[in-house]
Amino acid sequence: MTTRTTPTGDRIVRCPACGQDSIYGPGNAYRPFCSARCKGVDLGAWASEEFRMPAEAPPDDEPFGDPRLQ
Repeated sequence: MTTRTTPTGDRIVRCPACGQDSIYGPGNAYRPFCSARCKGVDLGAWASEEFRMPAEAPPDDEPFGDPRLQ
């Protein structure tokens, strides 16, 4: 895989929000995002719990808590 760079040597990566090119370097205050809008969209998705970490939830009919600890 070839790494793309700017003339100043900063890497060009894909913005995780919109997929467009984003400069990953000190000149981009929103890195790894391409803009404040994309950074805000991502923050909003986390705040509304659109993004979640997977977790093992006990079935509704099981007693509360981790059965391995009982």
